[in-house]
Amino acid sequence: MSSANPYARAYQTQSILTASPGQLVLMMYDGALRFMAQARAGFALPPEDFRRIQTINTALLRAQAVIAELRANLDLKAGGEVAANLDRLYDYHLRRLQEANLRKDEEPVIEIERLVRTLREAWAEMLAGHEVKVA
Repeated sequence: MSSANPYARAYQTQSILTASPGQLVLMMYDGALRFMAQARAGFALPPEDFRRIQTINTALLRAQAVIAELRANLDLKAGGEVAANLDRLYDYHLRRLQEANLRKDEEPVIEIERLVRTLREAWAEMLAGHEVKVA
């Protein structure tokens, strides 16, 4: 990724800087899903391929970092029960991804990928509904 087109990197940076808080959350969900997909691609490599372990480890650590950031930015006071439930859910996501990485087991990744995709879709729907109401 370090050899990415500098124009693409500038565009990505600009997109992040100009995104609303809601869009940033959506982008974070997309990032977590992208990293979990990379981990699953690592699981598809033959066991004797030296890149397998490194690919899985790196991708899962990145997915965990994104989810940890989502969790760290929850406002538990203002968010009430919804924020508390998300906090517990993110904690579960982190524990399952850690387990997947330690055991090199793809099943927890599939499970968490499905859960994060559901959250992402709900978030996107909420944002779309909000934009319609504001317009």
